[in-house]
Formats: sequence, structure tokens, C-alpha cells
Amino acid sequence: MSVATAVEIAGLKLKNPVMTASGTVGFGEEYAPYLDLSKLGALVIKTVTLRPRAGNPPPRIAETPAGVLNAVGLQNPGVEVLVRDVLPRLARFEVPVIVSIAGETVDEYARLAARLEGVPGIAALEVNISCPNVKAGGIAFGTHPDMAAEVVAAVKRHTGFPVIVKLSPNVTDIRTIALAAAGAGAGALSLINTLSGMVIDVERRRPLLGNVSGGLSGPAIRPVAVRAVWQVYQAVNLPLIGMGGIMTARDALEFIMAGARAVAVGTANLVNPGAAGEVAAGLARYLEEQGIADINELVGVAHRAEGGTAD
Repeated sequence: MSVATAVEIAGLKLKNPVMTASGTVGFGEEYAPYLDLSKLGALVIKTVTLRPRAGNPPPRIAETPAGVLNAVGLQNPGVEVLVRDVLPRLARFEVPVIVSIAGETVDEYARLAARLEGVPGIAALEVNISCPNVKAGGIAFGTHPDMAAEVVAAVKRHTGFPVIVKLSPNVTDIRTIALAAAGAGAGALSLINTLSGMVIDVERRRPLLGNVSGGLSGPAIRPVAVRAVWQVYQAVNLPLIGMGGIMTARDALEFIMAGARAVAVGTANLVNPGAAGEVAAGLARYLEEQGIADINELVGVAHRAEGGTAD
């Protein structure tokens, strides 16, 4: 049986719904020996900032039960190196490249969008709003509806690329942030980013991470992420990209049935460099086994099931 796996996100057509989560595969080249990038729906590269960032002091990563806590600190070479050196090299891979951007002020987001506008090799921008707003006392943009909307609107004014807004789960109600981002012009939403957490080294009697706290990812957060997708699907009429602990095709299917049109594989890449490709192949196999002609038939299907309207 021939099955269709193509999906569309904010006008961006993908051959299948599987992409990488920003920050888990570097700029993609590092994984090319282990993963055929052309088999992905899209490659989301690590977040870039206006200027180079050294990141946080080590230790930066700690294993947790069914997850990983990281505090890398957005280490990256800056947007000029991305444009000059990285994007031209990625052109040899037949995969749409989504650039994740972050800033410490609204102006920085706007300047990043303007700098990247029209640059060859970019398919879309992912706006990481989990960053602290230095002009608002370090409150993360993604935890306040008005600040989130201000960032999205600023980016939209300076780019013609599809704008995907990455939502933080570290809020009281993620739907309020989703509605704010949608109202400001977001073309799609990706969720969720990592949950805030920390680990104590009981021998040294101090926080294990050099940054004290970090972001929790991996299978431990998957139920939280699936529920977030479920809620936002009911609240906002935008394509959603689900992420958070996807290790297998079955995990990805949970997100798709909850309302995600695409999914991103993150922490799994750290333990299995071929994970994203395996998830994509597994989704196609599931369609064949179940006699489903098109992956889009499964988007949000759980909401239409009996008892599927509960919060």
C-alpha cells in the first residue's frame, strides 16, 4: 500500500512530519555520518544569537530518571558565522533548514530576523521565546503573553520566512501564550521546550550543574508535552509541532493524535544518532499496517474519539 507522509506547516511543505529539535544535533553536519538528513521532514539547527555565546560553565548535562537535564546556555558562534560558513555547507543536504533564533531583547530578535531575511538555504525561522528578557528583570519572554506577542510581532515585521514560535511549558496556562503568539502573527507553534529543573550532588552538597538549574527533556516529560499539545490544539487554529521525549514512532503518534501536524525528535538523538530517521520510517510503517492512506488523517484524531473532549 502506498501511503502519503507529506505535511504542510505554515506554508512549508515537508516530505514527512519528522524534524530534529533545536540544540540536539548541532548544525546537522555532525550527524550526517549516522543519519541520512534527506530522510527528515526538516532540520532544525541549534539556536543562534546576534553575537557569539560561550554558554554556561560546566557541568552542563546531568542524567535524570528517564531524562536529561541540560544547561548549555545557547553556546553558538553567532549569526554572522552561521550565514557565512554554516548555511552554505548545509546546502548539500536535501532537507529544509529551519533556523532557531534567540535574543535578550525584542530588538535583538528583530535584528536577527532582518539579518537572516532572504538568506539562501533557510526554509523558516523558529523563535525561541524561553530566553530571559534583560530589560524586564530576566523574566522569560515565553512566560508572559504580552512579551511573547511583542517578540513575534517584531520578528514578523522583519521577515518573509514562515515564523514558528517555540513555547515554554514553564507557565500557568500554555494556552494563553499560544493565543498571544497566534494573535501576533505566528504561522505555527512548536511545543514544548524543556521543563525547568535541578539536581543536587549529595556528595558535594551543592547543585550538580554549573548553572544551578537547567532544562529537563526526555521520556519523563512526554506526558506533560502530549497534554500541552492537546490543550493548544483545542485553543488555537495553527499547525502544531509536538516535541518532548519522543524516542519511537509510537511516541510520535501520541503527539500527532493529540493534534500535532509534525513532531521533533530531541533527546533521543543524544543516545541514538539515527533516531529521527527511525521515527520517520516507523510512522510510514504504521500507516501501511493500519491501512491509513495519509498521515494527515491522524492529526487530532484522539479529539474525535469517544471521551476525547476532556481537558
